[in-house]
Amino acid sequence: MSEDKFSQKMGDTLLDPKSNRIWKGLLALVLILLLVDVVLGWYWSWEPPLTEVSKRDGAVAGETVTREVIHVASTLLDKPGGYLSNDMMPHRLWLDNMPAWEYGVLVQLRDVTRVMRRDMSRSQSQSQEDRFLSVAEPQFNFDAQSWAMPATESEYQRGIDALNKYLAALRRNDGSTHFYARADNLSDWLNEVQNRLGSLSQNLSQSVGRVQLNTETDASLNQLDQQETRVHTPWLKIDDVFYEARGASWALVQLMRAMEVDFAEVLRNKHATVSFRQMVRELEATQASMWSPVILNGSGFGLFANHSLVMANYIARANASLIDLRKLLQEG
Repeated sequence: MSEDKFSQKMGDTLLDPKSNRIWKGLLALVLILLLVDVVLGWYWSWEPPLTEVSKRDGAVAGETVTREVIHVASTLLDKPGGYLSNDMMPHRLWLDNMPAWEYGVLVQLRDVTRVMRRDMSRSQSQSQEDRFLSVAEPQFNFDAQSWAMPATESEYQRGIDALNKYLAALRRNDGSTHFYARADNLSDWLNEVQNRLGSLSQNLSQSVGRVQLNTETDASLNQLDQQETRVHTPWLKIDDVFYEARGASWALVQLMRAMEVDFAEVLRNKHATVSFRQMVRELEATQASMWSPVILNGSGFGLFANHSLVMANYIARANASLIDLRKLLQEG
């Protein structure tokens, strides 16, 4: 068969009414699948609500904190849609708010497990680290976007399993596992939180382009023009920064509520309970419902709102309360 005849036959086949119906059916199927994916993406973008944290009867020191760390980690994997940061489905192209939220939670999870392993489970710097936390902490530092061999979810689940073993050992109270609810240990964790909140507040403030002094420049140069830089968050990244801060704040509220339970005596002795609760309330305000379908980026005193600046305000206020709280823990 010549090339011309073959081409003509293929053209006749494609133009045949039966073939045309097949193509229309396939196109309709693809559109339906995309529509389902969009609807699922909208549902999966719902953020988990804040939950109350309370002390169980007969709970030992560290039990409430450990339970809440497990809850935060499990929420990453078990919320609607599961863990989305390593998803390879088409909605990954437009569903970036929830992965940003997950990253904010993950950073706080990494920080608290590191402090638990390094400080809270050890009586002094020369003490042996806990065998369960030494497994859990590295697992949450695994690549957040690995989708296979191994998948991120399986690595984080191993971390959760190790935390559950640590919790079970705490409950046995047989002396093999410890949690030291001391002022210095709480202050060490709050120092990590302070650094994170400062960075989040700065990133949120950069949604409005402005010129600021570069504090990392050598001051001995005495050249102001070389110390000035213009900072501005790219338009497509503004919502990512916002939802990362929202995820971090959600995790911090949950963890701080648990810390208040296990460190209640320390806070009371340092007269810091009210300061601690005020800090938590500032962060709770960041979890108010979002009524706008998009993250608005108006200027500071412009006609439209700037959600990033509102979020930055709450986080900055929480950070200010945190600084006062750490002074009370160290000097009170």
